[in-house]
Amino acid sequence: MGTSRMYADANGDSTWQPINLAEQKEWLAGVPAKDIKFGIRPPNVTQEWHSAPARQFVIVLSGQLQITYVDGSIRVFGAGEARLMDNITGKGHQTMALGDEPCITATVVLQDQEPRIGPI
Repeated sequence: MGTSRMYADANGDSTWQPINLAEQKEWLAGVPAKDIKFGIRPPNVTQEWHSAPARQFVIVLSGQLQITYVDGSIRVFGAGEARLMDNITGKGHQTMALGDEPCITATVVLQDQEPRIGPI
């Protein structure tokens, strides 16, 4: 399990960084949210290149979610992992649920929608 952040760099390429909660005090204090929704992704169906529709946390509840980045790198996130999707600008990423079961997610949309470019 872990926490990470996906963001667009200065070139608009999506990338990610691991987040150490002990170093991100504002995450521990709370982040104002607008709403929560749940999603079910069928396995082995690729969602083509897209940026995040909003600044939001995506938490994998079950299954595995594969993210492909513009540079060709791939990360797989599993149950209990949370990502801040801060890449609402740029070239985006591809998404696919892996395995034989759907990937179920909880998405928490944040109130603050100002894009953050680069690592924090």
